[in-house]
Amino acid sequence: MTVTHDEALKLLGDQDWRLRNLYKIKDKQGMIVDFSPNWAQIELKKPHYLNIILKARQLGITTYHAILFLDTCLFNHNVNCAIVADSKPIAREIFIDKVKFAYDNLPQFVRDMCPAHRDNVHEMRFGNGSVFRVATSLRGGTLQLLHITEFAKICQENPSKANEIVSGALNAVQAGQFVCIESTARGREGHFFNLCKEAQALQDASKELGKLDWKLWFFPWWRHPDYVIDSKNVLISKDNDKYFVELESKGIILNTDQKAWYQKKSLTMGEYMKREFPSTPEEAFESANEGFYFAKQISQARHDKRICYLPYDEHAKTYSSWDIGIGDSCAIWVWQLVGKEIHCIDYYENSDEALSHYVRWLKTKPYIFEKHFLPHDAAAREKGSGKSFADIAREQGLKVDIVPRQSNEIFGIECLRNMLPRFFFDYSKCEKGIKAIENFRKEWNEKLGCYRERSYHDWASHGAKALIYGAESLQRLIGGSGMSAEEWNRMRKEWL
Repeated sequence: MTVTHDEALKLLGDQDWRLRNLYKIKDKQGMIVDFSPNWAQIELKKPHYLNIILKARQLGITTYHAILFLDTCLFNHNVNCAIVADSKPIAREIFIDKVKFAYDNLPQFVRDMCPAHRDNVHEMRFGNGSVFRVATSLRGGTLQLLHITEFAKICQENPSKANEIVSGALNAVQAGQFVCIESTARGREGHFFNLCKEAQALQDASKELGKLDWKLWFFPWWRHPDYVIDSKNVLISKDNDKYFVELESKGIILNTDQKAWYQKKSLTMGEYMKREFPSTPEEAFESANEGFYFAKQISQARHDKRICYLPYDEHAKTYSSWDIGIGDSCAIWVWQLVGKEIHCIDYYENSDEALSHYVRWLKTKPYIFEKHFLPHDAAAREKGSGKSFADIAREQGLKVDIVPRQSNEIFGIECLRNMLPRFFFDYSKCEKGIKAIENFRKEWNEKLGCYRERSYHDWASHGAKALIYGAESLQRLIGGSGMSAEEWNRMRKEWL
């Protein structure tokens, strides 16, 4: 078909036509194919100003924005856009395999219209004044288009870099311009989780979004047409069969081929299935997380409804366990032994306060304590007074016991991990403490790209360690290191 000059100009003036007809990508098999937006990418054609995307794996959101940003740069003057990735190798891969590849495979006449004057491993500058960067962080300058990929992973593994992205890259985009943050979930804390929570609240309230409000997009695995296999000879496990029934109660109806795909995929993904391929937003944040010591156990506690309302039982023995950390930070768990269960009925945390402050907090409560368990460093005596934290606590009326120091922190971590199936938590009074337990994690070695075998000291440390000391004390009180899965299930049937 012959196209006239005017028709050609009209086609080139249509961005949707350009995206579907000018650009090449590599498909999952490494073949060079025409770019054709999939279902998720099509939905993103009408975005908000600030967009946060919680999604399943392999939906091509970064690829879509790489093509979209490149096209915007080529056909508009003085556009500054950027993609921020979680690591330098990933940033380089995005630039070479998505941005540069798409540009190099454009028709020659398009490249002649807008040549790349400077082209290196992370930046392209075009003849019309537009600039496209791919980096791990950005500071300075002004951006019209910004895409941040796998932001939850950045928040988990490198909180300081996440803070830099928020203060640097996000501040480089003026109100009314375009930002997209996309990621699979990584825990219930950090910038990504907080932005999703904020956007979800606006969505639930059906409020009209302004230029500074975030819009939540959720793309679940079950909407992807490729996530199906022939269900013949695929046996669905009891756990997954129960899970599919739960989804149906939420209005998510799966066909047999989708269920078969999920069954097979979950055998490979294991505990990470719900994180990588969530069915609902809530599920994505409650799944197990790599690098977090207790995320799987807290997720199971939610599933078992062990995070609930817990009244104080005046007939049960009551204890507290403490952590006194760097900078006078202090965390206190209050727990009771109720039969074979351990009920965490209260939690308190503060910093830069004297011991008397925490004693006053305890005395405002109706609890009658058997004992207060303090960490080993509470026995260290100050040079000036010659008294220890424990000495002062005893003087103020607390019956204290010192938890012995362990040669390796893994002992206490494993102790709590084994005991957590016995734990119940008051959902309201212990909310902050539960978050601390769930977000207590290993330290990330950015240079080697792996986790160190030691915990990372941050806001979650004190709450987690206070309960770890509680678990170590419990081991001495009741003996044993925990319950087997069979013991736990048998006990649940007997008691509930």
